[in-house]
Amino acid sequence: MRLPARTTDRDEGSLAYPGWRVVLLCFVMALVCWGLGFYGHGFYLIELRRQHGWSTGLISSASTACYLVSAVLVIFISDAIRRFGVRACVLAGALAFALAAAALPLIAQPWELFALYLLMALGWTTMSVGAITNILGLWFDAKRGLAISLALNGASLSGVLVVPFLVVVTGVYGFATAMLMRGGMVLALILPLLALLPATGRAGSEAHGQAPQTPSGAWTRRAALASPALWSVSAPFALAIFSQAGFLVHQLAFLEPALGRNTSGVAIALTTGMAIVGRLLLGAFAERIDQRSASALSLVSQAAALALMLLSVNPHMLLAASALYGFSVGNIITFPALIVQREFGSNQFGMLVGLSTGISQFTYAFGPAALGLVRDATGGYLASFGLCIVLNLAAAAIVLRRPRDGGPGSVAR
Repeated sequence: MRLPARTTDRDEGSLAYPGWRVVLLCFVMALVCWGLGFYGHGFYLIELRRQHGWSTGLISSASTACYLVSAVLVIFISDAIRRFGVRACVLAGALAFALAAAALPLIAQPWELFALYLLMALGWTTMSVGAITNILGLWFDAKRGLAISLALNGASLSGVLVVPFLVVVTGVYGFATAMLMRGGMVLALILPLLALLPATGRAGSEAHGQAPQTPSGAWTRRAALASPALWSVSAPFALAIFSQAGFLVHQLAFLEPALGRNTSGVAIALTTGMAIVGRLLLGAFAERIDQRSASALSLVSQAAALALMLLSVNPHMLLAASALYGFSVGNIITFPALIVQREFGSNQFGMLVGLSTGISQFTYAFGPAALGLVRDATGGYLASFGLCIVLNLAAAAIVLRRPRDGGPGSVAR
């Protein structure tokens, strides 16, 4: 099999480089995926609880089921992209999200809720961070950190646009109309970009399912799972994103009694807006900073923000704490891929990121349900958010412990 020539730093740095079209696609993927499959869960929780009277624990458990299924699937996302191609995988995810969004207001039984959330799991697998980092890895090497940071800003922007959009349209036209419109918008955004997707990437990787040759001495999943080096990345971020996923799903429900419905939507937008600022700064300095120390600082700042929310009911303080928390939201998701690239080298980057993402996601899948169950048991969010603070501080301590050996193909010791 003839492989295209490897791109140079100059190619990737040029605005004419076709990989930047892929960044745009991944940006929109993140906008859709996090809007409907992450931030949207907090909105669904309130609407479904209001519409059906279901408990917070039940609805949050459906979110957990969604993340658990996709945690298994995302481990193999690099294989799926190589076999079926980028277009087929992304199209499957877009159709899954569109159908689930349109059907969610029509359900009447809890099993239907779980069925639709499992459909969302397919969308989450093929359009979230594991897929995005794998896809960008097909086109970028030298500028991969910048490309990932820019693309994942779509995740942050989704909180600014999608949740407020759903809140406003639901208030005017109803839940069913809002979700039907959102489902149609998914396809309207994704399909044209898929048509513009460049055919080939770097170093033999391409968009139509042709698998590149595996380099000698590359990682295997078994070797990676046995490596303390991989766990030094996966374990702390599993705890961190457990805390973050749980908080963000419950943030709207926590803030609404103190701030009201519309101002709570503003707080969500502020959280995700600050995530964009944080990601842009990370993208600009990713290659020049100590990424583990920056990760620990981000985690401590989130713990401080949660403490402020628990200690005050002042609207201005709650908005400020939401902004502080949001500054690191995007970076907590971005750091694992950047650390993997720096410390493990390029061999099997996609597989390693998919595996690390699966490990983290399997853990954080329990975040929304765990916080919901604790909230139901205690009658408030004090214990739930206290747990998040402890997990953030533990993750900060663990991520600072650097591995001595990255294993096959590693470049950092």
